[in-house]
Amino acid sequence: MRKMSWAMLMVAGLLALPAAEASSVDGREHEQRERIREGVRSGELTRHEAARLRREQTRVRREERRYRASGDGLSRRERSDLQRDLDRSSRHIRRLKHDGQDR
Repeated sequence: MRKMSWAMLMVAGLLALPAAEASSVDGREHEQRERIREGVRSGELTRHEAARLRREQTRVRREERRYRASGDGLSRRERSDLQRDLDRSSRHIRRLKHDGQDR
């Protein structure tokens, strides 16, 4: 029984890793790039929409680079600002993927 609960705990820990990565700024950026790629592949996003979303992602990455340039890492305010930008970007991706337009 004890070995079984240890194994269950290990599995739960391994399953939590992607969730932790997705909550970080870099993980969220990666997930959003993948969502855009999938939208293009499936035809849910037009080329124009995908280009617009990619530009938005580029702006977020530039902002993150500026914040990290100080060498101190991200402050709480900077991380919050980036998360807010990523929230907005995520809403834009969802809205454009589900707007009924096809390629």
